[in-house]
Amino acid sequence: MDQGDLEYLERRLGRFHAKQRLGIERDHEARVFGGGLNFFHIENWYTAPWLIRSSLRLAGLYRRGRRNAERVEVRSNTVRSANLPRAFAGFTILHISDMHVEMSEAAMDRLIKLLPELIYDLCVLTGDFRARTYGPFDATLAGVARVRSHITRPLYGVLGNHDTIQMVRGLEAMEIRMLLNENERMTRGDQYIHLAGIDDAHYHRVDNIEKAASQIPENGFSILLSHTPEIYRQAAHAGFDLLLSGHTHGGQICLPGSIPITLDAVLPRRMGSGAWRYHEMAGYTSVGVGSCLVPVRFNCPPSITLHRLETMPAQ
Repeated sequence: MDQGDLEYLERRLGRFHAKQRLGIERDHEARVFGGGLNFFHIENWYTAPWLIRSSLRLAGLYRRGRRNAERVEVRSNTVRSANLPRAFAGFTILHISDMHVEMSEAAMDRLIKLLPELIYDLCVLTGDFRARTYGPFDATLAGVARVRSHITRPLYGVLGNHDTIQMVRGLEAMEIRMLLNENERMTRGDQYIHLAGIDDAHYHRVDNIEKAASQIPENGFSILLSHTPEIYRQAAHAGFDLLLSGHTHGGQICLPGSIPITLDAVLPRRMGSGAWRYHEMAGYTSVGVGSCLVPVRFNCPPSITLHRLETMPAQ
């Protein structure tokens, strides 16, 4: 990392956050290359993709899995809240997650074809732009830029556990406003809602919900972007009305009935994909548009989601 990039991160995030995140990433690089117990985590095990591909080829399923991973769907979700200002009734958020762009080129091609047909007011990206969890990221930025050129509305994002904080400067140069324990206000007339985002809470654990929510009034309608839904308890008790996340891929390789073999997340399985509720907070876990480890999917098609906000009478 050159001095200019470091200075940018320190100005943008604060010296402590930048130093902490970069240090954890360096530690992770050491474990990837055999320096620690995490070596055998499946995402860091060099032979894991080869083993998965070989097993699927032997079973005659690999090509079908590749085709499945290219068939990106558009899903719709309605979020009703008595706390939503009336001016925002019908406000629609396009939610894209887990692009893993270098591994998922065919899915990105499909996404680019879908984007011009969609009607939305705001687009959010809930992390994992990069395919690997370490190494160079120039190809990631190039892949994101290709998709970004087809998104015409304001665009906000958060980082995932695959992403390095060194990508922030490049992403923000594309006019993707990265929310890293921060929030912004969306205004319609004299009414507004709040959009907050946290840094990765799954691996790096540099999330700070308190800081992200610090400027949100107690009764203000608020949305939290988090790569992982695992912070659902903290988000609900911090007063957020809606949590948008990804990370799980819905399992990616699932049994019939979309039953995930694993979600790589500590949370109730009902929160592993799609819409859910926890206390007064609505939640949605995207299954992602890209693929992890191997570009295949079974019983869990890739998707993007249009979330439509609607008011409802107070109870």
